Amino acid sequence: MSSSIIQLECQCNKGKDSLAARYAAATPGGHFKLDESKEYAEQWMGTYPTTPSLVLSTGEELQKHLNANKEKLMGKPILNKFGADLPYLPKILSIAKALPLQIHPDKDLAAKLHQKDPEKFGDANHKPEIAVALGKFEVFVGWKPLLEIQALFNNIPILKSKSISSSQTHFNTETLKGIVGEMLSAPDSEIVEIYETLKKTPAKDFGKHTYIPELLPRLAEQYDKSDPGNLVALLTMNYLVLQKGDAIYVPADGIHAYLSGDIVECMARSDNVLNTGFCPRADRDSIDLFTAALTFSPKNAEEAMLKPKPSDKGSKGHTKILAPPMSEFDMLVTELGAGESETIKPLQGPGILIVTGGKGVMKAEGKEHEVKEGYVFFVGYNTELELIAESGLETHLAFAEA
Repeated sequence: MSSSIIQLECQCNKGKDSLAARYAAATPGGHFKLDESKEYAEQWMGTYPTTPSLVLSTGEELQKHLNANKEKLMGKPILNKFGADLPYLPKILSIAKALPLQIHPDKDLAAKLHQKDPEKFGDANHKPEIAVALGKFEVFVGWKPLLEIQALFNNIPILKSKSISSSQTHFNTETLKGIVGEMLSAPDSEIVEIYETLKKTPAKDFGKHTYIPELLPRLAEQYDKSDPGNLVALLTMNYLVLQKGDAIYVPADGIHAYLSGDIVECMARSDNVLNTGFCPRADRDSIDLFTAALTFSPKNAEEAMLKPKPSDKGSKGHTKILAPPMSEFDMLVTELGAGESETIKPLQGPGILIVTGGKGVMKAEGKEHEVKEGYVFFVGYNTELELIAESGLETHLAFAEA
């Protein structure tokens, strides 16, 4: 009978000596070797076919192993709801420079794009996601409140004088969509002119958003002062600096760009993305498609935050749950001090556990498994776990329940 606890070997792509690469290299007996010449940035965990996880002991793809042991490892409730494919995709991301300004299409648009261009859009699913900070994490996510955006565009002369502005008394989401579309399609010379003027504008003219002139040169250095992503992100989006343990939720079609830091990310099973800034012009998707797909949630910084709550799935009070408003997954975060332990009650669906700090032992099905930073395990349906810390232990466990 197949064990319900399966240590995984997870692939890492992009980026040099990063946390994602360290985690991938930590797997005992794994094939990943750190290459200092490459920029590793993403470690994927799960069964998405472009970067599948492997069963460490055999080298077999996890999805193939799940297919052969569906009822035991996935459980009937999840099989009935989602089928045999793991419905979520966890990752470790190490971000050294701004990732592209992007949205992930909702289910309707994803289905259309996949049918039209299956090579670029490899699935027909949506991709709402969460990002959990493992340390300081900078992110642009969602929209500033409309009145704050309106004030910026009306108070700064160059923005007011350009067509990329609105002196309307009624400033709504359609106005904002129009502004974003105009900024994205403006000629490079106009973007540069606005950039240079904003850089010289006194910080007080930006109201409470005094970070704008500070971040402008940093973003321009990473890409270019002609990149429209600089203006869209700084003038219209929320800029958040999260600390370890803080989390955000990004809905399907929610605009976002990760700027710096290490995170645990988890999303519905999809790899579809529309990019339109913080990337070379040749890599940008259709501006019309991007702006048509935009949703206007979250509409302020507070709405973007996903608050952890105590979870009764941990028996000793060391476990919190992040529960985004979607059905594909939740995430348990367990933090233990030296010598502490936690029992995780049996989950009614499959889980992927990532050890994000410390070391210790995990007991399940009468067996002990060594756990330490960078190790990743698949946890089968209806399996109780006991985590015991040595000097300390931190885990993030993504799971689905029907």
